[in-house]
Amino acid sequence: MDLTTLSDGLHKRKLKKRVGRGVGSGHGKTGSRGHKGQFASAGSAKPNPLFVGGQTMLHRRIPKRGFTNATFSKDWAIVNVRDIDEQYEPGELVDMASLKAKRLVVGTFDGLRVLGEGDVTKKLTLKAHHFTKSAREKIEAHGGTCEVIPPPKKPVRNKMGQGNRAKKKWPEGT
Repeated sequence: MDLTTLSDGLHKRKLKKRVGRGVGSGHGKTGSRGHKGQFASAGSAKPNPLFVGGQTMLHRRIPKRGFTNATFSKDWAIVNVRDIDEQYEPGELVDMASLKAKRLVVGTFDGLRVLGEGDVTKKLTLKAHHFTKSAREKIEAHGGTCEVIPPPKKPVRNKMGQGNRAKKKWPEGT
């Protein structure tokens, strides 16, 4: 034994396993994949923990219960009258675009809600989708106006033409 045979367990020059390069390499013929079976050919990844071997998966077998409103819920930008009063001059128009310009609202939202926390000292014109009662009272007490933006109209649904048949007038005498 000498210093050239000592090892600290690190093999810096370990060669890559070259599979499928003949029987002399020890990894020829099947290339260390075994004979036939699911993993013998390319394209078959190892199954994930939810895989149950050809049966219907667990998440498809168990009953689905409940309802989520996430599909229909709205995301509102919320601003207090205190913040609006600090950032705006008297007589200025406050809407979603100006709030984004002054960085009071950051991101995309479905609408704007104005809350009544704080005091108003200026006459302001606000356009929003909703005002709390206290916010409206504080703004209008100083001569400001609160303009409510109406929601989009609901689409007219034709439920199998029921409305059309009821309106149809038949000629008399038939």
